[in-house]
Amino acid sequence: MTTQPPGAEPAKSRTHYPGTHYPGRAPIDAYGNGGFRFADMSHRGSLICLPSGIYGWQPRVVADITLADFAIALAEGAALDLLLLGTGATQVFVSRELKRAVEAAGIALEAMATGAAARTYNVLLAEGRPVGAALLAVD
Repeated sequence: MTTQPPGAEPAKSRTHYPGTHYPGRAPIDAYGNGGFRFADMSHRGSLICLPSGIYGWQPRVVADITLADFAIALAEGAALDLLLLGTGATQVFVSRELKRAVEAAGIALEAMATGAAARTYNVLLAEGRPVGAALLAVD
């Protein structure tokens, strides 16, 4: 997985960083130190894990998240029933408006701490469920 070089400008898309894509589904093996390990790789920063693959994700804190950040997940609506939102070290709820907008696309949005979201994602992925996870990196 390719990541942004240190000091590089973020991608203009609020959805994800171009070029940071793992083309497949994989469980999250570890999280912390500002990133994640999965599929024998590591990624520094936040991730969004979808049926189409795993992507680098721009938001760093819940307050940064907008509906545009979920555009890539909303585009996969038919293949995705549940999107787990890992909100960092602690559980933080998103605004009702944001939750309703995602759910209007037919995708349930559940916020929890990143560790809980990663563990839940792994279980549901192993069961073959149509699940995704948007995970904010934690230190």
